[in-house]
Amino acid sequence: MGRARALILGARVLATVMLGGCAVGPNYQRTQVAVPEHFKEAAEGWKPAQPSDHHERGGWWAVFEDSRLSELEERVALANQTVAGFEAAYRQARALVAQARAGTYPVLGASVSAGRSRGRGRGTGVDTGTSSIGNDYSASLDASWEPDLWGRVRRQVAGAKASAQSAAANLANAKLSAQALLAQSYFQLRALDATQKLLDETVLAYRHSLTLTQNRYEQGVAARTDVLQAQTQWLLARASAAENEIARAQFEHAIAVLVGEPASSFAIAREPLRATPPEIPAQLPSSLLERRPDIAAAERAAAAANEQIGIAISAFFPSLTLSASGGFSSLALAQWLSAPSLVWSLGPQLVATLLDGGLRTAQTDAARAQYDQSVANYRQTVLAAFQDVEDALVSLRVFEQEVILQEEGVQSARQVVDIVTNQYKAGTATYLDVIVAQTTAFSAEQKLVSIRGQRMVAAVNLIKALGGGWDVKQLDEDPPKPKDTKPR
Repeated sequence: MGRARALILGARVLATVMLGGCAVGPNYQRTQVAVPEHFKEAAEGWKPAQPSDHHERGGWWAVFEDSRLSELEERVALANQTVAGFEAAYRQARALVAQARAGTYPVLGASVSAGRSRGRGRGTGVDTGTSSIGNDYSASLDASWEPDLWGRVRRQVAGAKASAQSAAANLANAKLSAQALLAQSYFQLRALDATQKLLDETVLAYRHSLTLTQNRYEQGVAARTDVLQAQTQWLLARASAAENEIARAQFEHAIAVLVGEPASSFAIAREPLRATPPEIPAQLPSSLLERRPDIAAAERAAAAANEQIGIAISAFFPSLTLSASGGFSSLALAQWLSAPSLVWSLGPQLVATLLDGGLRTAQTDAARAQYDQSVANYRQTVLAAFQDVEDALVSLRVFEQEVILQEEGVQSARQVVDIVTNQYKAGTATYLDVIVAQTTAFSAEQKLVSIRGQRMVAAVNLIKALGGGWDVKQLDEDPPKPKDTKPR
């Protein structure tokens, strides 16, 4: 027993020394990227966001003050199936962290066996030329542990954590993308409702013009061609109204999919677009790196790839396994758990690969290339993020100016219609002049509705480009779990 204590003590000392081993491979350092001092397309009057500007007040869509939109947005995180897929991927990544962390602990196992065997000179140590049948009973407790000499397990855990954080950011980005697409589709649908209202009013106006022209024809002061032109204009307006219904239905169906409902059982009441873009304070460009989940996902993927380099390098070094077992072994059941039947073993095992045909070198080179690829992807994601913001800023600024100009154009076109219609009634203008004036006015009003819808889409794009209400500090938070649509 004294020898056993000495071996155990020696193992403890060896384990303590091995725990102080270093982790081979490069330590991760976040890739530096060039960040501009300001957004080029930011108009005068925009200001960097203060902390209070992004204080939690609910979802980012609340700034539009549309209760129906807010109700639909709340359903995206819980019912959208694309988001559900990313949520499952995040849970898988977290499970892999626990799996990697298990490598830092010893493995403990137990076994019990009983059997019968036949042997020559059994139990005597001398072959007597006779055979006998006997029982074998054994019970043992086995333990093994591989000290993390070169940091392989630590890097596996760190890499798994970085991958889990990347999965969390991917989940946040999927939700942001789905919610932004929902808002864009919703405002486009409302713009189509406004277009439908305009078309319905236009059909009524053209019907009134047709009646007026028919009366003038019956009175002999208008030609038959005037009646035909008025009728053609009225019918074409009705056809445009029907065509608008197709586009609206398609947006409604798209929204149904985004909120996880069958298109056949989903409907949104008609309501013309009345919303205007809210004031969206511009953030400092540097904050974009912390508020875009796709950037965070790319950066965490690079961190995970860096850990793979250390894991590959650790394969060049020997591995040490400490194992111990103890138990009882006896030929008689009555003496099975007695002191004379006690057996034990203790010892380390050092294993090293001497020749592998360049396998470990190739694996290390592959890990370094994967890291370089991840860094390039991160930098490209940052560049694309700044492009998104600049595109959204210029779109929102130009659409704002275009709305003002288009509103003035609509007012002028309406005045022309009134003037030409009165001239036609007085006989000083042809009906062709009326048609041209009405068509111009209708096109101007339709264009105005379209620009207003595009302006709202640009506002959503800007919020999405700025990261919505997300922040990198939310990486380790547990997101709400989407509804499970499948039986288990």
